[in-house]
Amino acid sequence: MKKILLIEDNSDVRENIAEILELANYKVVTAENGKIGVDLAKKENPDLIICDVMMPELDGFGVLHVLSKNSDTSSIPFIFLTAKAEKDDMRKGMNLGADDYLTKPFDDLELLDAVEIRLKKNLILKETFQKNTEGLKEFIDQAKGLKELESLTSNDNRNQSIPKKHNIYSEGSYPNFLYFINKGKVKTFKTDKLGNEFITGLHAEGDFLGYIDLLENSAYSDSALAMEDTEVCTIKREDFFALIYNNRDIANKFIKMLSDNVIEREERLLKLAYQSVRKRVAEALMQLQNKYKQEGHEAFSMAISRDDLSGLVGASKETVIRMLSDFKEEGLIQVNGSRITLLKPDKLMNLKN
Repeated sequence: MKKILLIEDNSDVRENIAEILELANYKVVTAENGKIGVDLAKKENPDLIICDVMMPELDGFGVLHVLSKNSDTSSIPFIFLTAKAEKDDMRKGMNLGADDYLTKPFDDLELLDAVEIRLKKNLILKETFQKNTEGLKEFIDQAKGLKELESLTSNDNRNQSIPKKHNIYSEGSYPNFLYFINKGKVKTFKTDKLGNEFITGLHAEGDFLGYIDLLENSAYSDSALAMEDTEVCTIKREDFFALIYNNRDIANKFIKMLSDNVIEREERLLKLAYQSVRKRVAEALMQLQNKYKQEGHEAFSMAISRDDLSGLVGASKETVIRMLSDFKEEGLIQVNGSRITLLKPDKLMNLKN
């Protein structure tokens, strides 16, 4: 049974709303002013708060402000009740983070519809979706249940198989899809006028590709190539923008799913700019391990071309080969053809220069 906190100073209105909600099978906790309401919100941890705007002690805006500053209560859906229908008043509430607004007088159906919609949206926001095709499908299916996102297309036939060494998209082409890696490994890279590659990122299962170019409405700034046989799930351009723009709450959830690797990429570029080649090669090997090591394997081992590794490091292939030879002589790695095995990853990670 969902719990609703009702904060309303008018006893008749409070009792009437509480009765409607209880008849709809909600558990209702009531407060006669804002100060009591704040205390009850922290104590009861309700699934939703309905709050009058004009109240003694602490008005509704004050209640929302206090609760939004507390990590335990900031994510609770919040609906304002007010007898004032002025646009400025409504805008103030929404700017503070209110999720909905009901103007008195309202009928039973308006109240119950608002409550049901907010609880349904919050269920999606609270849920943790697996970073695979099934989890993405579940997220989109639940989002389609919201009125603003009914136009999302079917999840059928979204998967594409990309053979090893084939491009998923190319630098300079225009994006029509968001790509999600369900299986395999992918590198993104830029090519200079001489045909030299600079790897801009390494990606694996659970990563999204191409969303920054979609958001910027620009051509792809790099290319994406499958390093092994890969399976991607595609989201059409129009569906991507619907998830971003049609519903604020769904957009927040979706953006968090998209941006898992932004900080990682920024840190990598900083290291690339300021570290020695030796340190950068070690960092690249550790990056490969962190990205692709499978649980249960003691030593990380991966076949990677020296061209790919040099692109990741940002140095010539010859320089990278010399560094690998040094690491091999120092007993840090083992080299067998294109396959590199990390024997002492801790020492690689802690190289001083």
